[in-house]
Amino acid sequence: MDYSNDSRIVMTLDAGGTNFVFSAIQGNNEIIKPVTLPSNAHSLKLCLDTITDGFTIVKDSLHDYPVAISFAFPGPSDYPAGIIGDLGNLPAFRGGVAVGPMLEEQFHLPVFINNDGDLFAYGEAIAGFLPEVNQKLKNLGSYKHYNNLFGVTLGTGFGGGIVRNGELFLGDNSGSAEIWLMRHKDLDTFVEEGASIRAVQKEYCEKAGIKTDNPPSPKDIFDIAMGEKAGNQKAAVRAFERLSEVVGDALSNAITLIDGLMVIGGGLAGAQSLILPGIVKEMNSSIYTLDGKKFDRLEARVYNLEDEEEFFSFARGDEREITIPGTNKKLRYDPLKRVGVGISRLGTSKAVSLGAYAFALFNLDRS
Repeated sequence: MDYSNDSRIVMTLDAGGTNFVFSAIQGNNEIIKPVTLPSNAHSLKLCLDTITDGFTIVKDSLHDYPVAISFAFPGPSDYPAGIIGDLGNLPAFRGGVAVGPMLEEQFHLPVFINNDGDLFAYGEAIAGFLPEVNQKLKNLGSYKHYNNLFGVTLGTGFGGGIVRNGELFLGDNSGSAEIWLMRHKDLDTFVEEGASIRAVQKEYCEKAGIKTDNPPSPKDIFDIAMGEKAGNQKAAVRAFERLSEVVGDALSNAITLIDGLMVIGGGLAGAQSLILPGIVKEMNSSIYTLDGKKFDRLEARVYNLEDEEEFFSFARGDEREITIPGTNKKLRYDPLKRVGVGISRLGTSKAVSLGAYAFALFNLDRS
């Protein structure tokens, strides 16, 4: 679906632990200068007042009345009901707070809330990575077309979202795509411990033999790995290799259930030249039966869609013609099952905002 020419306005919010950023979207474009207010996470009353004040400022600055409010908010939450649960980075929320119904009472508008991983994936599916890949395939003469997208945000945490045939998949408990809770490839812990900014910093410090209490930033570690900054280059390269192995393993488990394209956003996406090849290598690796027989980890071949040569091979596939038995008629047949992984086309923040916008309009149209 395409909302690029839609005239409806939706007010949005990007809720972080420190600041709340309010805006408004029309036709897939931000139409006001964003309003940033402190979250006041220490006090429930102040935090809720901030949310009300932010949306009031936005509404008063619009040239037309909005049709909905839609925004990303951390979980655990009952998103369809608009109830925010016990949040780690917003300690004032305990026992369930009905933020959605509160805003509906105040602004007399429908309110839609979701987490940033879901909305990131939806934004990239509606106006970013998914349509771009499909258009590129068409331009290259491929009849292959993708309808499903698994989006992950790789930064302070490891979040996810699933879009199937243009619709965001939420699950029965608002808990779909919680990839951060998958098991770590090698350790008895959850995968986010090896798939996040802190994982890169920890691995670098351990390999470089330095204390972990004041680690370099991920950007510094990336620059060291690229030879653009002084430091232990071998340790820096290994830190990103290790991240790639862990992320690749988690994506392999996830994509067996989803079978679609994969897009990566978040703060670590900027290190794609170091992490994407390793992710794809891990996903295309082998596993073994108990009696030692070797076979591919996945049924589908995985391609790095940021590499032009790989994209060309991805588009070409293994197409051939076969004859229908008993006739002279021929069919196109491509036995090569394949999926691809790439980097956000919109940027994480914009993808989340567009996802929130599209999610609101989709639900308004459906109702």
